[in-house]
Amino acid sequence: MPIPTCPSLNIPTCKQSIRVLALLLGTLSGWSVNAQRPVAQKPATSTARVASAANPYSTDKQVLAKGQQLFQSNCSACHNFLQKGIGPNLSEVTSHASPDWIRQFIRNAPDVIQRGDARAVRLFEEYKQAMPAFTSLSDGDVQALMSYIRANQKQKPSEAETARLGPPIQDPIPARIASSGLRISLEEVITAPASAEKAPLARINKMLVLPGPTDRLFLEDLRGTLYELVNDKLRVYMDMRKERPNFIHAPGHATGFGSYAFHPDFYKNGLFYTTHTEKANTAPADFAYPDSIRVTLQWVLTEWKLPNPAGATFAGSGRELMRVNMVSPIHGVQEITFNPLAKPGSPDYGLLYIGVGDGGATENGFPFICNSKSRIWSSVLRIDPQGRNSQNGRYGIPPGNPYAQDNDPATLGEIFCRGFRNPNRITWAPDGKMLISDIGHANAEELNLGVAGADYGWPEREGLLVINYRGKMDKVYALPENDAALQYVYPVALYDHDEGNAFSGGFVYTGSDIPLLTGKYIFGDIVNGRVFYVDSDQLRLGRQASIEELQLAVGDSVTTFRTLTGAQKTDLRFGVGLNNAFYLYTKSDGKIYRIKSCQPR
Repeated sequence: MPIPTCPSLNIPTCKQSIRVLALLLGTLSGWSVNAQRPVAQKPATSTARVASAANPYSTDKQVLAKGQQLFQSNCSACHNFLQKGIGPNLSEVTSHASPDWIRQFIRNAPDVIQRGDARAVRLFEEYKQAMPAFTSLSDGDVQALMSYIRANQKQKPSEAETARLGPPIQDPIPARIASSGLRISLEEVITAPASAEKAPLARINKMLVLPGPTDRLFLEDLRGTLYELVNDKLRVYMDMRKERPNFIHAPGHATGFGSYAFHPDFYKNGLFYTTHTEKANTAPADFAYPDSIRVTLQWVLTEWKLPNPAGATFAGSGRELMRVNMVSPIHGVQEITFNPLAKPGSPDYGLLYIGVGDGGATENGFPFICNSKSRIWSSVLRIDPQGRNSQNGRYGIPPGNPYAQDNDPATLGEIFCRGFRNPNRITWAPDGKMLISDIGHANAEELNLGVAGADYGWPEREGLLVINYRGKMDKVYALPENDAALQYVYPVALYDHDEGNAFSGGFVYTGSDIPLLTGKYIFGDIVNGRVFYVDSDQLRLGRQASIEELQLAVGDSVTTFRTLTGAQKTDLRFGVGLNNAFYLYTKSDGKIYRIKSCQPR
């Protein structure tokens, strides 16, 4: 198995394919994914010289410990020795490439490619980008990493079920996404302040309107800042780094200031909610797994009380509602939201929905963590923040939740629905449909209708196909004959990795200023920046809505987000602003655009 070239390390979300080797060799250099600067390393120890030209891989305990430290802090978000995930499966890397080639590639991948090395060129053509050069690395660090990877070569996934599953499906969705014949014209609004020296320059993420006497518009940067957008200018509203000293935003795979939500009665009660990440073991977790499994970090849900809700800047005190351990930095608690359609007095009013990913548990070899109705991972939760009947006594479990009345240890009352890999966006269509976007693994990206008590299949299913999580997860298989009896709920819109690599959740356009877009759920692909839509009224259980692509223009020029950003990974996101204005923005350069018009091409 050849070593794929690494793309740039500018990867804040957890995806495979174009980013598939995000940190294979690049992060092995000690490069910080989040800060985008070389991490200072200790001088190489003399034990690193245990390896020699004849035996390039050391077995010295100190060298392996150093390699493990570097791997866990910089590489484990993308790589393991079981699966091809965000980065490639490393279980056979040192068996298929010479130590000298690996060493040269780490040092200066662009140079190896430019010199016409057959392996490097082939992989560059496959992945369309290469990692930057790291000529300043110490020999000791490179040697330690290579040795640690070599020491883990025997771990391989079981293929016992492959024969039973039949042949893998080579092309999950043969039909290509069609052009809609529509062109949207974008106007550049503002560039968000850079929160790093290299791309992604600004990890701008969730945009949210706060209704009130005067509606207000907010946008957060995952590195810790919540802005208010006033007259097309960003001003700092809250700095999570000051409010929570244990806050971390590294390594950047959607870690940091994950999400936020204002209580629907915010201007009366001053209640505001956030999620953020902290280091492993910062405090005891409310949701944990066996101690033998490593904890990489913790996600924390906080309720804040603001004495002056109308204040121009944040000032308040917080109480922790829940803390969740994660196996890896990916697929965390990236979405919290209230149902904006719920009215006072209705059963859903004031209930907080929380999207919890699998934390990378499946691809790291611990699928049982996220494959159960008794565990929090891979679920969308619904809680009453002002209740107190949870196990930790800090929030409530609504009686209308699917498992709230079971009194069954095999179910968790907080779960509203489950079976997601990474439910990173939750929104509602005007007709009341709950829409949950789920970022897939190696084959499918999906949009789902939220149904209480439903199971969407992960890690048994990806899209409309079977995934063998006990074997190689980059392959998918046909559904079994008894699939209907398993009662999985399947996506209502779906595209495969021929079209893109990571679903960027969007919104239904409800404005009237751009009539050709009214009623369309507009979304896109995080990596390549393509923009799609489906008609909201086509989103129905048991069928696939037709996805169509929108052409982009800025001014008089037809363009793409890859052209606009100059990056292979655009980091495209969507938001709805004041007066139903629709926004698109890219983390790679921090630029924020607004849809000005839509016309037939």
